[in-house]
Amino acid sequence: MTIETIYTGELRTQATHLASQNTIITDAPIDNNGKGEAFSPTDLLAASLGSCMLTIMGIAANTHGFSINGTKISINKIMVANPRRIGEIVVDFTFPLNSYNEKEKMLIEKAAATCPVALSLHPDLIQTINFNW
Repeated sequence: MTIETIYTGELRTQATHLASQNTIITDAPIDNNGKGEAFSPTDLLAASLGSCMLTIMGIAANTHGFSINGTKISINKIMVANPRRIGEIVVDFTFPLNSYNEKEKMLIEKAAATCPVALSLHPDLIQTINFNW
């Protein structure tokens, strides 16, 4: 087992990563009867996509002898109805250095597209990925 999650009431959960004992609180969003005081479960899914992409990009960069340190992402999660679900996740990457050659850019883009979270999401969920070099 990797994670233990407890429903603590009032549409809130607390998930514990068992190996590290780090915790994450989720709240239902305001537009879905919640307080919106923490990440919603769908926020975590969007954040997970971005973090996974950065992680796999970092592995690729390390393997090929360059750095993506300081790279930031801005994530926009777009909800749709019937059924209520995430319809699109827009991930905008901003790189602190503008010194990547074409090979490094290709490696970064390929790494982002092949992260395990991106590959695990349903194909109906649109993943819009923008690289701002």
